[in-house]
Amino acid sequence: MRGVKAALTLATALFTTPLALAADTARFNWLDYQGADPSDAVVKAKPGEYRNPILTGYYPDPSITRVGDDYYIVNSTFSWFPGIPIFHSRDLVNWTQIGNAIDRPDQLDFRDLGLSRGVFAPAIDYHDGTFYILNTCVDCGGNFIITAKDPKGPWSDPIWLPDLEGGIDPSIYFEGDRAWIVNNGPPEGEPLYQGHRAIWVQELDLKSMKTIGPRKVLVNGGVDISKKPIWIEGPHIFKKDGAYYLICAEGGTAINHSQVVLRGTSPMGPFTPNPANPILTQRDLDPARPHPVTSAGHADFVVTPKGEWWASFLAIRPYGDDLYNTGRETFLMPVRWVDGWPRITEPGQAIPLTHAKPDLPAQPAPKVPTTGAFQVRDEFDGDRLPPYWMMARNPKGDWYRLSDGALTLKLQPVGLSDHGNPAFWARRQQHHNATITTDMVFTPDRPGERAGLAAVQSDESWMRFTIEKEGGHMVARVAARAGKDTPADGKMLGSVPVKASASYRLRITARGGEYDFDVAAAGADWQPVVKGADGTILSTKKAGGFIGVMVGPFAQGPGKGD
Repeated sequence: MRGVKAALTLATALFTTPLALAADTARFNWLDYQGADPSDAVVKAKPGEYRNPILTGYYPDPSITRVGDDYYIVNSTFSWFPGIPIFHSRDLVNWTQIGNAIDRPDQLDFRDLGLSRGVFAPAIDYHDGTFYILNTCVDCGGNFIITAKDPKGPWSDPIWLPDLEGGIDPSIYFEGDRAWIVNNGPPEGEPLYQGHRAIWVQELDLKSMKTIGPRKVLVNGGVDISKKPIWIEGPHIFKKDGAYYLICAEGGTAINHSQVVLRGTSPMGPFTPNPANPILTQRDLDPARPHPVTSAGHADFVVTPKGEWWASFLAIRPYGDDLYNTGRETFLMPVRWVDGWPRITEPGQAIPLTHAKPDLPAQPAPKVPTTGAFQVRDEFDGDRLPPYWMMARNPKGDWYRLSDGALTLKLQPVGLSDHGNPAFWARRQQHHNATITTDMVFTPDRPGERAGLAAVQSDESWMRFTIEKEGGHMVARVAARAGKDTPADGKMLGSVPVKASASYRLRITARGGEYDFDVAAAGADWQPVVKGADGTILSTKKAGGFIGVMVGPFAQGPGKGD
């Protein structure tokens, strides 16, 4: 493990919003994240190998493209802001986040949407000097394109695609001066069963940036509609040896997830399924195997200058029976071609946690690690937060400031259940076993004022660890919400008195499905507040949705949510 100083690259003036220091503020001097997984102790990458996943934690729905010797990946972020991270690599193994495509509040408005709505499954591509990202803002505008000359940004405002209404997961295929958009959409006529969807195609005029001509269904339901396949989605078209290929995810995002491929003679089809589908899945493996990888699919392909084919895709590493708090992660595997068809895994083949690296020039490790066991320490000593920090929905109000080597939050009357923009900056929990520690200066004056750390999976599933005032005395308190049946302000799990102090250290320790909470006043030893709290309430299986746990500094004042 190694420490990492925050790289401050997020390009928006919002992150230096003036905020006068006042009694109703909490100052966070630093935040330290350390994480490792059980597999880290037994699975070691040898020289010339890389570790899977290449992006640990909540980095779902990867899309990848190459421009010369440079590779770029984007991921879904739903209703978190800034959204759609842009990662760069030159060896497909070492990745550095260089920005976020959605980094201005006026690009998209997530309003009061649930945290698993918003931006789904972005697809990145490059053509004739311009980068394109196609995406869907679910419940907040529909399908759109944004463009940039530099992948670091700035990215344009959305160009909306009204012909794709009701669809998600658009991507683009370029050929000469023409382009086609493929996307998931409702089938023609009434759906035949729950999860019955279709893949559509339509040409895009690159001058007007408007869809033109007829829309056509390429895939109805899936590769074999007689089996009632669900959620055909994440489509991408590419061309090889004169043939056109359409790859799609199929089977939903849980353990039956998979990747399928079809082949045709035109971007407009018709496409014929590979008789050996799926080309990637883990649903046929023993769930009791050690260190399982599950729910694999949603792949995108890239070709190196030497002609090697590689696939980025999402998968999950559960700590129990489909229990995981880290969200869906980004993996990398080679693509083999057999009898004119691509293949990622053979039937019954487990996704490897280590693999031989691509045949590309070796690159230095990134300053901020993205794979394996690691430590990252944010000192809050610049004028921008690193690009991996996010907040719930668009920023509303002047509630944060970076200055004097600290992150200062102004207490807001917005709770974690309010579908609003609480005073909460967060980073991903990227490992099953993780420790998140901060040093905080905060003196609550009245009941209802609280500040500390929060771990959030959704508006209805979270844990809150705060310093508060009760009966004239300071207390450290842990509360949690475990679904809509739990009160909006959560249920108290434990509380201990703490002495009035110039500062407090707070520590959350995740151990798979259990979470510990410890506090220490300035100069004092750690004391436990809650040990072994049920962390499975933060798992996707129980909380629902599509994200992973986000954890970081939080502050709240009396008012709404109390």
